[in-house]
Amino acid sequence: MDLAPLFSGHIERLQAETGRALAATGFDSLVLGSGTPFTYFADDEDAPFRSNPHFAHWCPLGGPHHLLQVVPGKRPRLVRYAPADYWYEQGGLFEDFWLDALDLEPAGSLEEAWRALGRPARAAYLGDETDRAAAAGLASNPAPLLARLDWVRSYKDAYEVRSLEEATANGARAHRAARAAFAGGATELEIHQAFVEAVGATETELPYTTIVALDEKAATLHYQRKRSRGDGKVLLLDAGAACRRYACDITRTTPAAGGDPRFAALVGRMDELEQELASSARPGRAYLDVHVEAHRGVARILCGLGLLRVGPEEAFDKGLTHPFLPHGVGHMLGIQVHDVAGRQADPTGTPAPPPPQYPFLRNTRTIEAGQVFTIEPGLYFIPMLLDPFRGGAQAAAFDWKAIDALLPYGGVRVEDNVLVTAKGPRNLTRERLPD
Repeated sequence: MDLAPLFSGHIERLQAETGRALAATGFDSLVLGSGTPFTYFADDEDAPFRSNPHFAHWCPLGGPHHLLQVVPGKRPRLVRYAPADYWYEQGGLFEDFWLDALDLEPAGSLEEAWRALGRPARAAYLGDETDRAAAAGLASNPAPLLARLDWVRSYKDAYEVRSLEEATANGARAHRAARAAFAGGATELEIHQAFVEAVGATETELPYTTIVALDEKAATLHYQRKRSRGDGKVLLLDAGAACRRYACDITRTTPAAGGDPRFAALVGRMDELEQELASSARPGRAYLDVHVEAHRGVARILCGLGLLRVGPEEAFDKGLTHPFLPHGVGHMLGIQVHDVAGRQADPTGTPAPPPPQYPFLRNTRTIEAGQVFTIEPGLYFIPMLLDPFRGGAQAAAFDWKAIDALLPYGGVRVEDNVLVTAKGPRNLTRERLPD
């Protein structure tokens, strides 16, 4: 499919939405900066650069210091920073499908780029070059405008969905390669390297640092050290790929052959639960309800496998699932892996915090068509969370012998990426990685 018409439709949508957001917040135009490189403290080494996500929403051009000027009723104007430089390649123009939708103007220096903007009245600026923006008379990062534009980003159009589909295809291929490496006895580092090679990207081009956890390391939710030896009993792989800055975020838990049959059953039941939750994410439902249903499902699994000695309803009512599932069931997904506006009640930015019993839930929205988010229930054996229950009032509700036998396996997480349509959810991940 030709990307040019999809991108043209994307820009038309953004022009209309941004025009409404500017009018509602008292501005006539908007300038988006791609961002500034920064160095580590007391060092001259640049950190890996990533464009301002609001700039990336409009333009897939990579690199720092570009400026995009948006005036309602006019074609967007891109001032591309392209100095004469023999230290670094002036990249970013890897695809040309988007060039006809924007007016492109090169600038050989930062001063030239900012002069090209003129001094527009009642203009807002989103980015990190706030000193230059102030000198140009621009209002930097006004919160009311940011809230409205974040809200726009929580709905994906055809161009964005196409980018997410391509990212998912790359991520699924890399997951298969990484799981094959695990089956061959690879170390965490070797599994990570197999994933990166299969994506066909450098590590800094991945949307987030891979989580490659063997055995008990799977109980550290964002484990990143990658130093465990090979021949693991279980692999928890949380890793994604990006396409035009749009990310997939996929997790699979793979037990090795010949392991504890109770843990293998646990993985299978968690996979079934995750697919049930993804299928239930329909327009009009509260995302919080999906999260609550994840806890109810984990209660059924724990009780069904004999890890808890009470019934599922009692386990849920008494919060006995919380040490096993301490995180939210998912988050918004897009240009950012943990995408924006998940805790907004409306376009003006009214906060919608999670309830106190679920403080780490990142999405409190009502599910609507056009949203893309993850569904990722987990069930872990984390000593620091379980230990307070060993001597507590509910200690007898746990089969500690069975739980201790599973501690070396760390835990389970299964994660898919879901696009909501008017007809219901579409599981982008299962289309490419069904198991």
